[in-house]
Amino acid sequence: MTLLKNLYPPHLRLTVLFRGAQPVGTIVALACLSASAVSCAAATASGPIKVEIRQVDGRWQVFRGGQPYVIRGAGLEFGSQERLAAHGGNSFRTWRVENGRESGRAVLDRALRNGLTVAMGIELGAERHGFNYDDKAAVARQKERVREEVLQFKDHPALLFWIIGNELNLNARNPAVWDAVNDISRMIHELDPNHPTLTTLAGINKNLIAEIKRRAPDLDLIGIQMYADIVNLPRYLRECDWTGPYLVTEWGATGHWEVPKTAWGAPIENDSTTKAEAYRKRYETVIRADTRQCVGSYVFLWGQKQERTPTWYGMFLESGEETAAVDVMHEIWNGRPPKNRSPRFNGMWLNGRTAHDNVRLVAGQTCVARAAVEDPDGDPLTWHWEVLEESTDLKEGGDFEHKPPAVPEAIPDPKQPEIRLIAPTKPGAYRLFVYAFDGQGHAAHGNIPFYVDGAQQVRAGAR
Repeated sequence: MTLLKNLYPPHLRLTVLFRGAQPVGTIVALACLSASAVSCAAATASGPIKVEIRQVDGRWQVFRGGQPYVIRGAGLEFGSQERLAAHGGNSFRTWRVENGRESGRAVLDRALRNGLTVAMGIELGAERHGFNYDDKAAVARQKERVREEVLQFKDHPALLFWIIGNELNLNARNPAVWDAVNDISRMIHELDPNHPTLTTLAGINKNLIAEIKRRAPDLDLIGIQMYADIVNLPRYLRECDWTGPYLVTEWGATGHWEVPKTAWGAPIENDSTTKAEAYRKRYETVIRADTRQCVGSYVFLWGQKQERTPTWYGMFLESGEETAAVDVMHEIWNGRPPKNRSPRFNGMWLNGRTAHDNVRLVAGQTCVARAAVEDPDGDPLTWHWEVLEESTDLKEGGDFEHKPPAVPEAIPDPKQPEIRLIAPTKPGAYRLFVYAFDGQGHAAHGNIPFYVDGAQQVRAGAR
């Protein structure tokens, strides 16, 4: 069978299929808007596109379909693929093949329609969740399950990499996990010669990298996941003597374990503008700066999730609005900022104090909270405030957490830039959130942890 291609007007592509001299069918598809010929080819591809990691002139690079492929990626599980493509992203990573809402096939098919590639996560048992890598039967069952997943999706044209497990080193002591990872990587390469393999690591250190080199040499590259500490990654790579290729498979906001805490142990979260500035600095000084080993990155998180708070890691709000971190990635990927930008957060105060001031209130006390936010495009702002109990469902490694209960009676009128707050009657730890919306699909946010003392506690303290 041969193909005869004719480019119609810029938005359409016609492909005529011939068997011998007889036309047997046509394919009409939207032409890609990307400048990359590889991306355009992918929009109508029906089989695997070979991906390779090569070292060229001392630099590690990804090649897809024989052409250099620069990854402009995000971690995405339930976020919008369409928005990622619209902002200039070209790839996303997942943490599992089946995410519980959308099948792996649907994820890949939608990625293909959007001109995106997928670094497909393969979920493996973690030692911190009780998986025992000395249990040969359990390891064998896991490998067989992975075999079925690979066979199902290995020929999909949107597939870019296989990610074998996620942060399997986190709170783990048994190095046999890397034997299992290597065994799975070898199996994948036998089944699928077209897609490289990697595993992702929660940070790196010399002993960990030594184990990876010794026990999992079949991996094509590694994924490194770091947040504020990413500024030290170049030094860690030298200390570990890692000279091979790597992806930064998670990076973004400062981690909740990396920030100051209140006197009662609540981590102090950065506001949306401070976060965006950190995203820019970390990308420019570490990821973009490494042109020899770093083959791309997946920013975290293209979507929203509850982890310590509902706003800590997501680049979007639960209601769908984009924050300034999306603006930063748009500019990084396109070389220019978006036409309409997110509001800029300049500060918030509760009784004249900030999040760093260990704000304590008395049950039932009335006080004032205000926020200072400006919009760079002059869009009028609307407001929403809420009080949540401080989260007590605290997990590790991004595991699912429940959003803490709200206390709506604490704020009689939550739609103003300055509000009256009535301290909850139940003593304990809380957090005050403010959101400013520009009416154009963007928002800014910040929060202040505070602690409510009971009246008896205050009187006792006074004595």
